[in-house]
Amino acid sequence: MFVFLASKEIKCIKERDPAARNYFEILLLYSGVHAVVRYRYAHFFYKLHLYFIARFISQTTRFFTGIEIHPGAQIGKGLFIDHGMGVVVGETTIIGDNCTVYQGVTLGGTGKDKGKRHPTIGNNVMIGAGAKVLGPFKVGDNSKIAANAVVLSEVPANSTCVGVPARVTRLNGEKVRNDCDLDQIHIPDPVSQELCKIYKRIYELEKLQKNKNENQ
Repeated sequence: MFVFLASKEIKCIKERDPAARNYFEILLLYSGVHAVVRYRYAHFFYKLHLYFIARFISQTTRFFTGIEIHPGAQIGKGLFIDHGMGVVVGETTIIGDNCTVYQGVTLGGTGKDKGKRHPTIGNNVMIGAGAKVLGPFKVGDNSKIAANAVVLSEVPANSTCVGVPARVTRLNGEKVRNDCDLDQIHIPDPVSQELCKIYKRIYELEKLQKNKNENQ
């Protein structure tokens, strides 16, 4: 049963993770697979309103894997939680198919919303290490959230989001700001870009003033 529930996740990990040598290794050693499969057991009991059993499973999973997925969350097929330590998925979170989540990611709420408090993540979304997605909005299909970004508002489909708070830097393949291909490392920082513009402007003004003084 465990292998059956994990089959889609194992296949996706083998395709996406260059460090994965074989299916047997993924099944036994990848904490993300264990967390997702145990979540599916917990979610089954949650839907039966057996909340204590559901939470017991999720909390023991957290103890052994460092990944906390609330049994009330809705998760599609092919979720790849890479490394996984510190990942938190809130109760009303919805995650689509074939998503990738790195360590330290929080899919949480802001503390002021009721009912649907957590984000809805579309299909084929990548969320980089340490990113925080907070609030009851949607992250569109095929979007990418950079490492350590803090997302507080809706993200369009086919976009790249970076910064604190996060801003869209690429949309539908077109650059919104100076950007480069996303890989979690070579990611533009919009705040740094604006500071560079200010420094450049200050340099130009100082040079202009210096030339003015020399001509006097």
